[in-house]
Amino acid sequence: MDSVRKYVTEAIGTFFLVFTVITAVSSGSPLAPLGIGAVLMVMIYAGGHISGAHYNPAVSIAAFVRGRLSAPDLGIYIVSQFIGGLLAAGAGKYLFNLTGAKANFTGAAVGHALLVEILFTFALAYVVLNVATSKDHPNNSFYGLAIGFTVAAGAIAVGGISGAVFNPAVAVGISTAGITAWADIWVYLVAQIIGGALAGFAFRALNPDDLDNEAETVDA
Repeated sequence: MDSVRKYVTEAIGTFFLVFTVITAVSSGSPLAPLGIGAVLMVMIYAGGHISGAHYNPAVSIAAFVRGRLSAPDLGIYIVSQFIGGLLAAGAGKYLFNLTGAKANFTGAAVGHALLVEILFTFALAYVVLNVATSKDHPNNSFYGLAIGFTVAAGAIAVGGISGAVFNPAVAVGISTAGITAWADIWVYLVAQIIGGALAGFAFRALNPDDLDNEAETVDA
């Protein structure tokens, strides 16, 4: 039953993250980065004590590399996150009747998008591991704020370059909804998997005494 609670929590949190991305972007709100970061923050506070509140396959990959998520859980977390993202895509498409987008990344834009998606996915996963799993921050109260603002900062900084996705579930969700083109999906998935894995390895290298940490904390 505890495992089911974790997977449902991941689906719910990812749903609201992807739904907010779709609705904020589709409505043209200039506060979209703040809204997206804020919903991630509150969903992390809501579900962190149950599942670790990853809501992002790249973060789950980082947690797996770091040693805080088993291989079976990694697979089911990712499936749960994609389910939440796809449900959000369906809701967003219904609300906005989105018709699809043309491929955006060609020529030098491919390299630019790959670079910024790797960097900010790394930053996001790196922040998660350090504020939510480190033995130096047990039971802290700032983890959700730090993670949410990492996404908001990334969206402001590189949204005009890559769309500031940083999350494979978001990438699939916005492609399904029609905000981005399926032809661009590989750029997001490749960059985000690399960024998440690198964050896990960076944490292991920089925290050699924290690899077997079992302290009670937000278990990302």
